[in-house]
Amino acid sequence: MFNLPNLFTAGNLICGVFAILLTLSGRIDLAPFAIFGGAFLDFFDGFLARKLKVAGELGKQLDSLADVVTFGVAPGLLMLVVIVVSIYPEDRIAGEFASNVHFQLQNWMNAMFYGVPNNMDASIKFLPFWGLLIPFFSMFRLAKFNIDTRQTSSFIGVPTPLNALFFTFFPLCLWINFPEWTLSNPWYMVLFNPFVLVAFVIGMSLMLVAPLPLFALKFKSFGWKGNEVRYAFLILSISLIPFLHVWAIPLIVFLYLILSVAEALFKKQHHEIQS
Repeated sequence: MFNLPNLFTAGNLICGVFAILLTLSGRIDLAPFAIFGGAFLDFFDGFLARKLKVAGELGKQLDSLADVVTFGVAPGLLMLVVIVVSIYPEDRIAGEFASNVHFQLQNWMNAMFYGVPNNMDASIKFLPFWGLLIPFFSMFRLAKFNIDTRQTSSFIGVPTPLNALFFTFFPLCLWINFPEWTLSNPWYMVLFNPFVLVAFVIGMSLMLVAPLPLFALKFKSFGWKGNEVRYAFLILSISLIPFLHVWAIPLIVFLYLILSVAEALFKKQHHEIQS
């Protein structure tokens, strides 16, 4: 039970718990890095299980339990807080980024749960709860994955780690652009409009359970043949990071979707030619 792959899975869970604690403390600048740590451990637990030949039903169930926390609950709460911050971004206090996030989060909690009159005390205070769609659909995505025999070497629907990775972009972008944390920038007005953020949450959550054929980063061997799409994705993704920094995150997700669709169309066309 306590083999090395399962310990990596447990580490993934702990990273998710840390991400949740950091988020609820207003440290949405640090919470994404806990999710990144969970994703790293999640990748290697399966790899080690296959290499050590200890893959089994227990590890599969543990992996999904950890994933629903790190890649479901954690990004859901992260987006809840980001939406809170986006409602009145001009409400700033003296201090650093985390202090401002904590201040706005506290205002929202006071209005939501204690009836304290403030600028959050309006119907829009319910908007952040849309972030909870992420753990809702992640739970169904992971349960479906466990019983779907078609997803042994590929995915149907966006995998939860990639979905969580996409949503880490928003708090990191807020943090990096904190000196300009205002609606005076047109790009900020659009991207961090709370209703636009909710639209992203709804769209990506639905893609978790959508019948989309997507490739998996599971290497049975490290040869080029059979792994062309995987290597192309990794090379292009690594190339984007030094130039685009945090903006590389959503582009990597979109790149994954585009390459998956292209691979699916190629396989379909190849199959039709052979038949």
